[in-house]
Amino acid sequence: MREVVAGAVISAGRLLLARRTYPPEVAGLWELPGGKVEPGETRGGALERELAEELGIEVAAGEQIGVGVPLREDLSLVALAATLVAGDPRPTEHSAVCWVDADALRQMAAAGELVPADAVWLDDLAGLLT
Repeated sequence: MREVVAGAVISAGRLLLARRTYPPEVAGLWELPGGKVEPGETRGGALERELAEELGIEVAAGEQIGVGVPLREDLSLVALAATLVAGDPRPTEHSAVCWVDADALRQMAAAGELVPADAVWLDDLAGLLT
């Protein structure tokens, strides 16, 4: 089974979110940035590579957050905590990025502005921001 890894990048008590541009069913929604784990890669290594490629930032990947989320029969999503080491996020594959605190994260979730798979971790993520 292939895996996608999402990063809960936290800096100064805020969480980094990125706005999707595709596929159409989630375009415009906010997500934890990340990408597919390539063969031979660790989850942490994949997250660090993807965020460098997609956002131009260096992160240190940490522990898994919550449980894995099945996306399809052959694909699952896991979230890892990550610490921003260097850089300011610049979207290249997303339309925008933003930093949110726990209250803003909960408001976005209540308004249906988060990718459904990431919303599974709402309480875990909000707990990291308090």
